[in-house]
Amino acid sequence: MGTINISRKYTAKQKSYLPAIFVGLKITMKHFIKGFFFRKNVTIQYPEVKRDYSDRFRGMHFISVDKNKTENCTACFLCETVCPADCIHIVADEREDEFNPDGVKKEKKPVSFDIDALRCCFCGFCEEACPKDAIKMSGNYEMAVSSREEAFYDLDHLKRDIKGRGKIV
Repeated sequence: MGTINISRKYTAKQKSYLPAIFVGLKITMKHFIKGFFFRKNVTIQYPEVKRDYSDRFRGMHFISVDKNKTENCTACFLCETVCPADCIHIVADEREDEFNPDGVKKEKKPVSFDIDALRCCFCGFCEEACPKDAIKMSGNYEMAVSSREEAFYDLDHLKRDIKGRGKIV
């Protein structure tokens, strides 16, 4: 069984592309007149006006810290394991007991926690897999960098206080 090729004949009107061009020009002129005479903008004036995204938006990652500025990450490697893009790399070490004044027992800490933002597909699997809610996705969508090295984020860059869901302080 082979493929069946079904083709249709185009009319002279369709072959000339003129109706499609005029429809496009009509839409363009409509937006031009609205913007020029009535001052109604279709686009957002980006640097001055920021776009509002929903609370479910997945922007840049950050590691939440507690009130003592200690990261909540226990270096369990679940986020690194579940990441489909393989962009998270963690090196773990033992945590000192005197560093936990609240009595919460955290046995391990990340010595290095690196995220390659250029490889990340922002799926949010790392946030879902984390048992301590240490890694979160912020609402930050401004991630332009000048070089590849600047898109490689380490633990010092990722540590943030949180206020609400994904709000960076």
